[in-house]
Formats: sequence, structure tokens, C-alpha cells
Amino acid sequence: MKSIKKQFVLEGLCCGNCAVKIENDVNKLESVSFAFVDFVSKTLTVDIKDIEKLERLTQQAKGIVKRYDHNIIMIEKNSRKQAANKNNKDLKKRVNHIRLIIGAILFVLGLTLSLDKGAKLIIFLLSYALIGGDIVFGAAQELVKGRVFDENFLMSIATIGAFAIGEYPEGVAVMLFYQVGEALQKLAVNRSRKSISALMDIKPEYANLKKGDEIIKVPPEEVNTGDLIIIKPGEKVPLDGIVVEGSSVLDTRALTGEAMPREVFPDSQVLSASINQNGLLTVKVTKKFGESAVSKILELIENAGSKKAPTENFITKFAKYYTPIVVLAAIATAFIPPLIVPSAAFSVWVYRALAFLVVSCPCALVISIPLGFFGGIGGASKNGILVKGSNFLEALNNIDTVVFDKTGTLTKGEFSVTEINAVNGWTKDEILSVAANAESLSNHPIALSIQKAYGNDIDKNKLSQQEEIAGYGIRALLNGKTVLAGNGKLMDSENIAWQAAETVGSIVYVAVDGVFAGYIVVSDTLKEDSKKAVKELKSLGVKQIVMLTGDNKEEGEDIANKLGIEKAYTQLLPYEKVEKLEEIKNNKATKGKVVFVGDGINDAPVLASADIGCAMGALGSDAAIEAADIVLMTDEPSKIVSAIKIAKRTRRIVHQNIVFAIGVKVITLILAAAGVATMWEAVFGDVGVTVLAVINSIRAMRTKK
Repeated sequence: MKSIKKQFVLEGLCCGNCAVKIENDVNKLESVSFAFVDFVSKTLTVDIKDIEKLERLTQQAKGIVKRYDHNIIMIEKNSRKQAANKNNKDLKKRVNHIRLIIGAILFVLGLTLSLDKGAKLIIFLLSYALIGGDIVFGAAQELVKGRVFDENFLMSIATIGAFAIGEYPEGVAVMLFYQVGEALQKLAVNRSRKSISALMDIKPEYANLKKGDEIIKVPPEEVNTGDLIIIKPGEKVPLDGIVVEGSSVLDTRALTGEAMPREVFPDSQVLSASINQNGLLTVKVTKKFGESAVSKILELIENAGSKKAPTENFITKFAKYYTPIVVLAAIATAFIPPLIVPSAAFSVWVYRALAFLVVSCPCALVISIPLGFFGGIGGASKNGILVKGSNFLEALNNIDTVVFDKTGTLTKGEFSVTEINAVNGWTKDEILSVAANAESLSNHPIALSIQKAYGNDIDKNKLSQQEEIAGYGIRALLNGKTVLAGNGKLMDSENIAWQAAETVGSIVYVAVDGVFAGYIVVSDTLKEDSKKAVKELKSLGVKQIVMLTGDNKEEGEDIANKLGIEKAYTQLLPYEKVEKLEEIKNNKATKGKVVFVGDGINDAPVLASADIGCAMGALGSDAAIEAADIVLMTDEPSKIVSAIKIAKRTRRIVHQNIVFAIGVKVITLILAAAGVATMWEAVFGDVGVTVLAVINSIRAMRTKK
């Protein structure tokens, strides 16, 4: 059996509660291994176990969608039907607007004209039919299917009940207010969707494919590896590749969140979604579009919603029980007081119960919570931080320990000369020149760093002989003089009188013709913001910060001391890093999470073992993107601080929505039961609260750097 993944657009999906129910029911279908409805992008993603059952499952899914909202149209994503549906949707919207306007005019006439009771009833009924006919029709369909707790049913019962007790104007007014509120809610949700989509608008629309002397504009998906593409000034880089001709400056903000431009020239790597600012570039494609940087980012963001935060799961369960309880309370409010209290008027308590029903829908919570988390994920992406799910974003609020890899994470992972000490009449420049020439045939990272520090052209004719002594260093004949460059053991083996350096790093001792000339210290340098990252993590309440490294004890502890890290474990092999991380997780002081931050090249096992794995600067590392829960698009350790701050802000906004929505509903329910709140206030308690909660959710994506 061959499985397949399919995506469908749910045009017209505006009810968060319906999205949850559709997702649950599609997941119950026999041939579905996983289904997820992303309310923000209106997308239903389905993993189907058997490709042969695709057609049948599509029809079953369409039936489920129609069961919850007959107005939703389910269309395969990126199909021709999706494009054609836009015109139908616009026409339907115009018809609905005209219907509501006519209904509102009739409602105003019913209020202002001096008519007898029968004529007024007819005008209000006509007005009600135009304004709320689709709501009542939808409720009737749901009732036939045995579903009584949806918003359409609750509004229909409430407004028809108002007519039954003679409150004609209020029945129409509440339905009109509800429809206006729904329109505002849709507007707010769509604005939110567009704002989030704008953050993700990094997909290139075309590529300029070079075929001989001809340049053809084609979709990026049609370009193969090895093809040449032309990127003009102002265009997005459509695919990953290597520059073969031209030079320019690239804006990589969409990838990294940073405004710093990057210079490229022949042999430079370019990544899709960057913007070419000035020069004309010819690029050889190294990855197909589906494997490119922009494709990975879009896939991460699209799939992020499937991993729900505990808060989202709680709200889904809460909504499942909340609405039936409130409906039962409304029934009790309508019938129990008139039966118990002799003076209680049945019509009064029915009215109060109807107001109860209006406010009972949990849409404010079900819509605004996922919007808040998705906004946070979008805001993080804007800052160059890719979060794979709202569960990981929420988990960042509860961190006990942050564990850093050293090389390439806290340090640059590039050796450089940090100190030169000259003795016996030699100068620093002379020692550097001798060592660079003696090491000129070596490709060892230390030798290359000395050559780089020297900076001048090396005359290979000066070197007549070179011998690498494994575990010791190099012996060379330079301008007729014997040069030794290596460790202390090399000096001892050649009986050189030398002085041990009292410093940390890889030390190259130099001797010329048997006389000690001094030493060169080569070490890995700290990243500019490493110290700031450690300091800010402590200020955010992280209990302990640990460093793991395969480097020697002296160098590892020196880096830890410079950064203010209390615990450093050195000389660890990759499997020992995993063991040490498990030990840290088992011995931590609180129930908080353990975060591991690594450079993503060889840290995949540790990233997968941590509660939250963060891969740094790992855009080119498939293993890291696969293993990590959060991908930091630059080489800055401080990005983890930004991620935590975004997570905390998102949680505040989500909690504000929960407290506000539940608080207003509870107050309105109490006031409605007490006879203080009318159905007008009840509609605000439902639709108005939803609109305000959605608008508040949009703030989650507006994150400061």
C-alpha cells in the first residue's frame, strides 16, 4: 500500500469550533493515519494510508465538512477549482450584503412606521427571513443530523423564542447584530490570516532559466539541479545554488531575520528567498525546489500548527463540555423558577434563558487561542527563529536548564592566532613568518590559521624540505635553517631548552637551529553575543546553564569561565554528550524543560534527546532541521533569548484572551440569569468578545527584535 499526503482548502471556514470538530471526525476515518485542520490557513491536511482510497476518502471528508457548515467548500489545494471558486465566493458575498441591507431597511421601517400589530409582524418576519434565514436553515440542517449545540441552532432558538413571547423587534435586532458581529469577526480573522501570510510570503514566483542564449521564465518547481538561472537586481533567489558569474549583495532578512546584507561572488553559496539587491548573478542550481531552504522553511511553518500546545488542547476539551452544560443551564433557567416561584412569569424566565443561549458559544476561545500561537510562530519566523509547533513555543515558558554545545555555538568554530610570545631576540612578526612558511604545505586547521594570520604571500622556494611528525608537529628546512614547529613533546624530543606557555589554547612552540624562539597560541574565538546570551538567560530565570564539549579540559573550562557558565563537561564523544544530557535531565532541580542548543552539524542525537532541541545556523543541515524543535537561522546564541521572550509574550496574549473571554461570558451569563442583561448584551458576550480576542491575538506576531 502506498500512502499519500493531501491538502485541501476549506473556503468559508470561519468557525474555530467547527474546525476542531472537522479535524476530530476526519481523524476517525478508517484510511486516515493523521488529519489536521489549520484554522489560520483554512487548510485540511490528510495523511492517507492507501492511495487507492483517495477518492472515497475525499468524498467522506467533504461530507464531514458539509455536516458542520454547509457554506464551506472543500477544494484540493493549488487546483484550478480553487482559483475558479474565488469569483463564485465574491458573487455570493455581494448577494449576502444586499440581502442584509434590505432586511435592515425593513427592520427600521417596522420600528418607525405606525402600523397595526399584524402588519408589523409581517414586516419583522420578512426582515428576519432576509437577515437570519441562512442561520435558521443551517440550524435546521444540523438538527436533522442530530447536532443541536452549534452556534446557528443557539441563535435560531434564541431569536425564534423572542418572536414566540412577542418580542419581535428584539428577535430581529439580535439576529442583525449577530450577523454584523459575524461579519466583523470574519474581517478580523481574515486580517489576521493575511498578516500572518504576509510574514510567510517568501516563496519565489518564478525562476529565469538559462537555456543556451535564451532565458525562459518558469516556475521554480520546473528547474533541475545543474541548471543555470539568472537572478536580476530586485528579484528573489528562487533556488539554492552556487554563483558561477557576477557579484552582488543579498538581503537575507527573510531567512535570518537580520538586516545585515551579505556579499556574494563566484563560488559563493546562495539560498532561496534571499533578495538580490544590485548585481546580475548567474547561479548553478544545487537543490531542487522541494529540497531548497525556502521550501524547508515553508514546510516547517505549515506543519507547525499540527503540534498543539497544552493550552490549545485544554480549550478544545473545555469547549466540548462547556456548551452542553450552558444549554442545560438555560433550560433549567426557563422552566424551574416558574414551577417553584408562584409569582415568576414564564415569559420573563424564557427570555432570560434565551439570552443565556446566545452567549454560550465558545468561539472566542476556540478561534483566538490558535491564532495567538500561530501569530507567535509567525513573529518568531520574522526574527529568524523557526518554531516547529505551538507546543514547543509554550514549552519555552518553562525552562529549567539550557545546555550549550561549545564549538560553533558559543565559539565561532574557527581557529585564529590569539597570542604570540617571542624570546631570545626574535620578534613576533619574525616568529609568525617562520611558522607560516614552515607550515605552508599543511592543511591542518592550526597550520591554516597561522598562514591566515601571517597574511602575506608565501614563497614556496624558501622551503626545501618539510616533514610532518605525527603527534608532535613539523620539521622543515627553511632558507637552509632547521625549523621546528609543534608541541612541547617535539621540543623535548629535539632537546630544545623551552618555556611552557601559561595560557589556554592550542600552542605551537617554535625553534630555529636548535634555539627556542617562542610560541604562537591558536584558539577558537568567542562569538560576540555569547556572553550577553548567558547573562540574559540568567535574568530570564533559567536555573542552570551547562556547556558540553569534546575539547580538552583546560580550554573548555576557560571558555566557560569567560562566559559565566557554572558547569562545563569536557572531552566528550558524541554518544557521551547524549548520556550527559540524560543525566542533567534526571538531576534537574524543577520539573522545567531542558533545552539543548547546538550548531546542528554533529549534534542531531543530542538535539533529539533534549526536551527542546535548538539548532543554530543550521539552514544547510538537513539532519539538524529534522532533529531540532526550533531552528535558529543565524549563528547568534542570543536568538534563544529572543525565542524565550517571544514565547512569554505569546503566552501572555493567549492567557489574556482566555481570562477575558471566559470572564465576560460568565459575567454575562450571571447578568442574563438575573434579568439585567438583555439579548443585546448577550450577543456582545458572544460575537463582540470573539472580535476583540482575535484582534488581541494579532499582537502576538508583532515582536520586537
